[in-house]
Amino acid sequence: MLLPESWRGAAASKLQPGESIQAWFETDLGGSMRFGPGLVVLTDRRLLGTDSGRHVEGNGQHAAWVELPLSTLAGLKAREQWGVGTLEALGTDGLLASWRYTAGRASSVHRLVEQFETIRSNGEGHGPLAVPTPAPVAASDATCPTCGAALAPQEATCPVCAPPPAPPATASLWRLWAFSRPWVPALAGGFVLTLLATWVSLLPTYLTQPLTDQVLLPLEKATDPAARAALFRLAGLFLGGLGLAAVATWLLTWWRSYVLAWISERISAGLRQKTYAHLQKLSLEYFGGKRTGDLMSRISDDTERLCNFLSVNVLDFTHDILMIALTCAFLLHMDWAIMVAALLPFPIIWWLVHATRERMLHGFDRSYRAWAHMVSVLADTIPGIRVVKAFAQERRETERFEATNARILKANDEVNWTWAFFGPAVGLLTSLGLLIVWVVGIWRIGQGHLTPGGLLAATGFITGFYARMEAMSRMVQAVQRAAASSQRLFEVLDRVPSVPEPARPVQPGRLRGEIEIRDVSFRYGSRPILKKLNLKIKPGEMIGLVGRSGAGKSTLINLICRFFDVKEGAILVDGVDIRRYEVEGYRRNIGIVLQDPFLFYGTIAENIAYGRPGTSREAIIEAAKAARAHEFILRLPEGYDSMVGERGQSLSGGERQRISIARALLIDPRILILDEATSAVDTETERQIQEALDNLIRGRTTIAIAHRLSTLRRANRLVVMERGQFAEIGHHQDLLKKPGAYARLHRAQVELAGVQ
Repeated sequence: MLLPESWRGAAASKLQPGESIQAWFETDLGGSMRFGPGLVVLTDRRLLGTDSGRHVEGNGQHAAWVELPLSTLAGLKAREQWGVGTLEALGTDGLLASWRYTAGRASSVHRLVEQFETIRSNGEGHGPLAVPTPAPVAASDATCPTCGAALAPQEATCPVCAPPPAPPATASLWRLWAFSRPWVPALAGGFVLTLLATWVSLLPTYLTQPLTDQVLLPLEKATDPAARAALFRLAGLFLGGLGLAAVATWLLTWWRSYVLAWISERISAGLRQKTYAHLQKLSLEYFGGKRTGDLMSRISDDTERLCNFLSVNVLDFTHDILMIALTCAFLLHMDWAIMVAALLPFPIIWWLVHATRERMLHGFDRSYRAWAHMVSVLADTIPGIRVVKAFAQERRETERFEATNARILKANDEVNWTWAFFGPAVGLLTSLGLLIVWVVGIWRIGQGHLTPGGLLAATGFITGFYARMEAMSRMVQAVQRAAASSQRLFEVLDRVPSVPEPARPVQPGRLRGEIEIRDVSFRYGSRPILKKLNLKIKPGEMIGLVGRSGAGKSTLINLICRFFDVKEGAILVDGVDIRRYEVEGYRRNIGIVLQDPFLFYGTIAENIAYGRPGTSREAIIEAAKAARAHEFILRLPEGYDSMVGERGQSLSGGERQRISIARALLIDPRILILDEATSAVDTETERQIQEALDNLIRGRTTIAIAHRLSTLRRANRLVVMERGQFAEIGHHQDLLKKPGAYARLHRAQVELAGVQ
């Protein structure tokens, strides 16, 4: 079984002859709860682990190891709490050893425990055991980076959210055809224009032969004035034909360039629109595993590359193919030997194209990923510039950007090195091919099968032929760039939402707001968050959710909003499982006020009306008045037309909160979610927000999360959560009389307020 490279030597030195590794995981916390590397290995004979009480430096060569024969182990126990896990090795007399880890390692830990149980059940834990060798796993935490789901040993990708296996990169370009279908008639017209433009552009070269053989060579020998005059008139006809061909080529080329550019812009716009629309349908867990800059890069930069590819590169490639085909036809008409000589370098050039294709593809893919990472750094630091400056981290962020920029430079250098060799190699082959044509042409003239004018025209054709072949070789670079971009876009389009629309959705209409939580359990990966929750909430009732951080309050809210789906049990609203409702229609009945409200760049009026675009100004003002926001809005220079700035940075926290309350009021939801709506404001602002909330919750089913217990006294019932379960349910005064979790929380807050 493949161990992390940094641990292979140290672990191998501890293995006995014939001993095989069955499972392992890397620890990342020491006994003093400081971050530090460590390793636990389960073999068919022993449990090996680095000493958690000693810090491990370097690659583990000098680490102290704990070695426990399986026969001495009564069991292995893994438990997680508040994001920190502990693996305990238990003997008959108590604890033998323990290792700590963060929640991200939980999947690997539980798999090691399961493998230990398998070994013990097969061999009863005595001596070397004969166990089936498990399928190898990658040197990772074996957890999906997007949704956190645990991966089985034989799974390389997540079965929950991973898209189907990607086709070969260039094959993804064929999928662009689906976006081209609406423009098939225009594409056909563009192809006809390309064919005509290419054919007309070859006429001047074709006219070189009669101009040379019928005018130039006779004119050199002619002495009769009448004959010379006739030759000059014939030359005028040929030159006129050359001029007309040049003008026709220009007009046709201009027309076909515009038509195909017009089509490509609409194809890329459709691709951009569909990608963005699909992103809106994806679940929150997808965005939790992605960086904003990377997604922005895919929608903007990658679609722009595809537009350039379709409007420029494909157009040029089609022109080159037609040019080569028509050139071969002209050469065959003139002399078959010349055509054969012209095609001699073609197989070698084709081999070069194939040889460099994969290297170019991987190079461009690395370059684009590095570029997306750089954009992500910008997306992190520019909006967070206040935090950067507050902690004096300008130099660190500059160095981080420098590192990402260096990765782009390195990836591009690798591509440029390959391309720097490829381009001149094709140029050398075309020069040799032209030399061969001259040799063959002179030989054919000597045999009387070709005229000097024919050779001159043939070399003109072949010069253009090789120029087109060299241009086609540059298509390799363009194709690989476009293939990498299209593959990144289709990675998004192939992603299936984890909160799907039902096959036969129920239209919720205007809900009453009755909520029933029935035997609900939920896990993030292998980590249980909620366990067998049961609760009924009447329409119009206010429920306060109370508990320590990590108790599962926000997770329960996310499930009710159907940002995630329950793993076990069901959530019913008005007696219907919310998974049967149309997602959009169901969420229109829900209003959310968050602890840190997000405002979009725009006016205050636009932000209030975000949930109901097109609302009248009178309705916006009424909502603002109810949210206690009207007065401060009127004090702004532009009133309701004042710009709030990006993310509402020009407003205070309390002002942003009241605008978010007005936004929720305007949509008139039946179910209201308040997530720490007053936790980050001062006492006076809290009073104003509380008055606004009183207007907001009236007549609506409300679920409120708050650490300040004083803000929940208006709740009909309080639900206290501990470790993913409902510990207590009741009224404020009733819960205070009990020596339970709520009384402890209330007492702690009172004592804290007294100290302050």
